[in-house]
Amino acid sequence: MTQQSTHIATVKTTYTRAAFLLWALLSLSIFCFSNALHASSIKDLKSQQISEILFNIHAYYVDDLSLQKTPHYTYSNQQVEVLLEQLDPYSKYLNENDLNALFNNTNGQYTGVGIEVKNIDEHITIVDVVKNSPAKDVGILAGDIIVSVNNKSTQAQSLEHVAALIKDPSFNTVAISISRKGYQQPLNFAVKRSEINLESATSELLESGAGYLAIHNFSNHTLHEVALHVAALKNDYRTPLKGLVIDLRDNPGGTLQSAVAVSDLFLQSGTIVTTKGRYYDANQAYYAKRGDILKGAPIIVLINENSASAAEILAAALKDNKRATVVGNQSYGKGSVQSLIPLGDGNTALKLTTAKYFTPSGASIEGVGITPDVAIAQATLSQSNKAVIIKNKQNKNTPQLKSEILGDLQLVKAKQLLSMQ
Repeated sequence: MTQQSTHIATVKTTYTRAAFLLWALLSLSIFCFSNALHASSIKDLKSQQISEILFNIHAYYVDDLSLQKTPHYTYSNQQVEVLLEQLDPYSKYLNENDLNALFNNTNGQYTGVGIEVKNIDEHITIVDVVKNSPAKDVGILAGDIIVSVNNKSTQAQSLEHVAALIKDPSFNTVAISISRKGYQQPLNFAVKRSEINLESATSELLESGAGYLAIHNFSNHTLHEVALHVAALKNDYRTPLKGLVIDLRDNPGGTLQSAVAVSDLFLQSGTIVTTKGRYYDANQAYYAKRGDILKGAPIIVLINENSASAAEILAAALKDNKRATVVGNQSYGKGSVQSLIPLGDGNTALKLTTAKYFTPSGASIEGVGITPDVAIAQATLSQSNKAVIIKNKQNKNTPQLKSEILGDLQLVKAKQLLSMQ
């Protein structure tokens, strides 16, 4: 079974140039973008912007390139194309729409329908529906298979093509036809895009007196959300938690600052992460301050092949400092840090890899990932499946087979390990 995943969203926001510059200087973002800074994205740029791109690559790119070997450089379009092909997949020119999307994601917001889809066995399958989203409101469910979008068939189409259909700006309301188990005919939904506030964390209380905390991404609000969830878990049980499962599976990352701050919640001391690059400010070390929110209660961290960047920073920080046991699959392996550099009037930017990060043990995970302490491979489950296992009961509104209920071997193992401590 092959799987690919994407969130369906379009975004819009506003910001001032001053705020943008401050964010660029203070925040090293580590979002997992898959498109490189290809030459096709700069064909319409003015020569001044191209000169800015070349200067910033010369000054700040993490690796030494041929461009950086001479102080005097004038590049033709063809030479620029050759240079850009040498950059890593995370360095990217951001036009105004791309930049808006990045800021909104960092702030936990986007405008869209609110579904996550994967290509599963050549079917575009909805694997998660965002809480308080238009898709949730009209009754779309995880497990639904998309048959058509705006009367265009999705059969044999790529994930990217279907995402483009759903994001087509010429349609304010998206017509989605789905196939659902138990129904002979497709179900049709009209879903109007709206602004969605994303929860970066959710939690449940385990029957054993331990807690379950799922962190879905690392935004500017994640530290606050995680702290509130842990406090609520403590209050629900009315005694200190006996342990905590931190689920980082399918977490694509987020901001470096957020990952460091959340790691610090659970550590009394030790290195969280270090970054190293060519220019002075890219070389940083982040250390934990005294104060463990769990007061030493055991932690199990769940990761899989889609846990990346900021999620890997948290997992490695807790693992290397002997604060948690990591369970699951080898993680994605994104060990680079990107900085936002404004171009021109600040409506566009260069997202450039300026440093590599290293775990407390001094290892780079780029292209390697984090190796779990307890390796258990499995397919990704929906949040509804996880909720069934967490509570050891079946939701009458989401009937599931016994094999599906027992399918989250990683979560079951995490609960078992906590019960032994």
